[in-house]
Amino acid sequence: MNEQTSYLELTVLSGILKDPVLSLFRAYRNGDVSARAPFLHELFERGAETNFSEYVKELVIRDENAFSRACAAGGNISPYLKRAYICDLAEIGRSLEFSSPDFNVGKPSAPLMSWDEKAANLLYSFYQSSGYGKFISAAEFRWTEEDELIPVRSPSSITLHDLKGYEHEKAQVFDNLENFVRGLPYSDMLLYGDRGTGKSSTVHAMVKNFFPQKLRLVEIAKENVGHLPKLKSFLAAIPLYFLVFIDDFSLSEHDDRISSLKTALQGSAEGHAENVMIVATSNRRHIVDESVSARENSLHREENEQELLSLSDRFGITVLFSATNKQTYLSIVRALAEEDGVLLSGEALDAAAERWALLRGGRSPRRARQFVDYLIARQKKEKPIEL
Repeated sequence: MNEQTSYLELTVLSGILKDPVLSLFRAYRNGDVSARAPFLHELFERGAETNFSEYVKELVIRDENAFSRACAAGGNISPYLKRAYICDLAEIGRSLEFSSPDFNVGKPSAPLMSWDEKAANLLYSFYQSSGYGKFISAAEFRWTEEDELIPVRSPSSITLHDLKGYEHEKAQVFDNLENFVRGLPYSDMLLYGDRGTGKSSTVHAMVKNFFPQKLRLVEIAKENVGHLPKLKSFLAAIPLYFLVFIDDFSLSEHDDRISSLKTALQGSAEGHAENVMIVATSNRRHIVDESVSARENSLHREENEQELLSLSDRFGITVLFSATNKQTYLSIVRALAEEDGVLLSGEALDAAAERWALLRGGRSPRRARQFVDYLIARQKKEKPIEL
């Protein structure tokens, strides 16, 4: 190798050099023979030896940097930033112009099939439509107690097609989210009702549906609701749409998190962020669990009740997922069974479904899904139904 040549001197894309494979490749390419073995080890561990350029391409695309953020925001890119980014691409391309008997350098695939200005222009469109960095491939995130945003490793796989029943309720949620991602007036939402009626599943499925419109979900634990104002400020600076999700939410009447939630909800000017919507699910319409004794002992009962009600009222849209009646429950079972190829049908299916609900504490979409899953397992094992 030519010891006078220096490879991978990057500016905008310098963050990709933190990757162990690329860091070792840089040392190896710059003449450090001792880096060859550890580089190949890391390369083989990641299965990148058949097309190393593709591996590098993925690093470039998913890097969070000034160029990718500006592209995602859809604004003008300064000529200095763009020039520096193009120079980085060219530098990466130059470092890959060699052959080795140890691995295949290969060629990158779309949207980065070259290392030049044309590639930079294609990436502008890609980032503008898909987001940048960790937001490109991940739809769901979790806000930690340490105020960090981390991708959910195993997000919900449920889709709107998987959800049966509650068409009116789903339509309300869909319409509001459509307004949100189109920049139209929207409201924070409270989805409330009995357990197992599909409130949380609806939220996850909606996020998957609107993923191409740059909608992402950020779940915050109900214990950390006090962090909401900080979270909204953090997300407001990111050029995507975020649904901040509080699942199975409830508060006691003297909980100090009530004020934090009120501040974060629409209706407080300082809490408003155009790209952040808060969605909570709860078994209670008014979220706050007010004790009977507290109501009886309160000297200002009416004033206290109004204060508690004002919290749920700050959700501009409330959607009731009511308990499933027999007819709706059975229709969901039939739809799922037909879709999944369950052989049992007609009165026999209805009778077994009712027996299942009776033994397990009631009818709900969740119970319907569990029942059909049970039938599928028994059918595949060629065993009789035992209820």
